[in-house]
Amino acid sequence: MQQRGMRVIFSSLGATELLIILGIIVVLFGAGKISGIGGALGKSIREFRQEKDSLTEDTSDTKKVSQASSDEEKPALKSSEVESTEKAEK
Repeated sequence: MQQRGMRVIFSSLGATELLIILGIIVVLFGAGKISGIGGALGKSIREFRQEKDSLTEDTSDTKKVSQASSDEEKPALKSSEVESTEKAEK
């Protein structure tokens, strides 16, 4: 319900209103402070993407390791081993 209200507010704002709001923000905080906030935001986004990429790499590496270990746990029997196990069972 609250999201609908926010969409209505932002959809009714035009370019002129947004520029006025931006001007007020610059006057209140100063251009230096705003550029610092922008830089920090950009750095945060870069770090988030790097962590996301490293997590997807770790996940794919884990899947490869688990597949390799499951292949090692179930070795294929050679034909001579199959015959010897059949003879032992009899």
